[in-house]
Amino acid sequence: MVSISAGVPILAMPFMAEQYLNARFVAEEIGVGPRILSRGGSVRGYVAAEEVEMKARELMGGGKVAEEVSKRVAEWGGAAHDAMKEGGSSWLTLDLLIEDVMGKSTD
Repeated sequence: MVSISAGVPILAMPFMAEQYLNARFVAEEIGVGPRILSRGGSVRGYVAAEEVEMKARELMGGGKVAEEVSKRVAEWGGAAHDAMKEGGSSWLTLDLLIEDVMGKSTD
C-alpha cells in the first residue's frame, strides 16, 4: 500500500473484489485507518455522506483516533522503507526473482 509507505493514513471504503479484505486489514489488523461502513452495517450497501464525513473528521481532527492512526502509519511506513532500501527484504526478493527469470543460480 503506497499510501502507508508515504506516511498517509487510509480511509478504507471497499467497493468490490478483494477491497473488502483489504479494508478489514487496514482498519482491524494493522490499524492505519478507519473503515467506512455502509448503512445498516452490511458489506454491500449504500454509504451515507455523514459516515464519510465523520470518519474523515475523525482521522484529520487530531484526536485520539488520529494520533493512534498516525503512530501506526509511521511504524508501518518505516518498515516499508526498510524493506525497499538496498539490502532490504523486498530488494532481496526482487533480486531473487530477476535471477530466477534469467536462469541464474544464487548458489
